[in-house]
Amino acid sequence: GFVLARYHFVARMLHGLEKVLEIGCGDCTGARIVANVVNEWHGTDNNPTLVNGAPNTTIGDITKEPPGDFQEYDAVYALDVLEHIQPLHEQRTMKNIVFSLHDQGVCIIGMPSRESQAYASPLSLVGHVNCKTEDELRRTMRRCFHNVFLFGMNDGTLHTGYGPMCHY
Repeated sequence: GFVLARYHFVARMLHGLEKVLEIGCGDCTGARIVANVVNEWHGTDNNPTLVNGAPNTTIGDITKEPPGDFQEYDAVYALDVLEHIQPLHEQRTMKNIVFSLHDQGVCIIGMPSRESQAYASPLSLVGHVNCKTEDELRRTMRRCFHNVFLFGMNDGTLHTGYGPMCHY
């Protein structure tokens, strides 16, 4: 339910946009929720086994190359991706995302906070190499975008409350 609630939020924010890209689409679990409210949905992931030929998906590594052509997308979103990207590759990753967005494009990044990792499972902790505090996430996003709005989510509740326990 928590995962689908996040896709529902993305769908509500991107409703009616022309061309949207999900980075780290995996097995496309939430793709239908977003694809139903945008004109054209695309997904990319670096794991060919997960994507496995799903419609409108490509195999690609956001840390190495842009996921699309220059200014191709009205919106790009990545849920639970940035925390898996080594800090060394973060700047290039963000540049690759920005490269693919229209000038007035929208970017939604979802990730667990650094503080919430005290409650994460051992399996989650292994791959979470780049979680951020609220201020760190804001600074990262402001390097790339003029407008940055942080929303937190706990279970299915969206809020602007206490940052240390948020999943963004």
